[in-house]
Amino acid sequence: MTNFIPIFPLGIVVYPGEIVNLHIFEPRYKQLVNECYTEGKPFGIPTVIDNKLNEMGTLVKITEMVKVYDSGEMDIRTQGLRVFRVLEMIKSVPDKLFSGAIVNYPDNIESTGKRQLMLKVINAIRELHRLLNITKDFHKPDEELASYDIAHHAGLSIEQEYELLGLLREEQRQEYLKRHLGKVLPVIAEMETLKDKVKLNGHFKNLSSFKFED
Repeated sequence: MTNFIPIFPLGIVVYPGEIVNLHIFEPRYKQLVNECYTEGKPFGIPTVIDNKLNEMGTLVKITEMVKVYDSGEMDIRTQGLRVFRVLEMIKSVPDKLFSGAIVNYPDNIESTGKRQLMLKVINAIRELHRLLNITKDFHKPDEELASYDIAHHAGLSIEQEYELLGLLREEQRQEYLKRHLGKVLPVIAEMETLKDKVKLNGHFKNLSSFKFED
């Protein structure tokens, strides 16, 4: 399916199902949000990286108009719906301040994937958080979690988050997270060991002496 959508390019990656809070202050996006909210229409958030608009993004719907300020600025709550690919940018839309795009929606397999693999990924993320002294609540039982639910908590760069957005099978996304965590965890663990060594430096140490063989 191909259609036209208004777009709000941002330097973030949004995943299907994700809740994203946005503060709207630019006139063009105030117009976009007001129109989409009034008419119940979704809009697209294509990802911007290094000031470059990328072809992949996520369609979102406004779930709540949280606050409207006297200035016309707004706080809104949105939810990701589905991944899209930009086919053509429409920079100037007649009678509108905002831009749009012709997009299609690639088939995206959001099955459960491999549950055992997913549980390994979840445990690896929890170990990462333990090492970094971070507490996170995923708001779902482990058996219901999918890659989109935890991707932002795995320590990915925005480039890596965008790569994951382009993976259109749950098994691929799980494998991607597994490989990433397999590289990151040993590095973080080594840093923790190094930190402990640095802390010990200058302290009195209780060490066993070397014993020579008789």
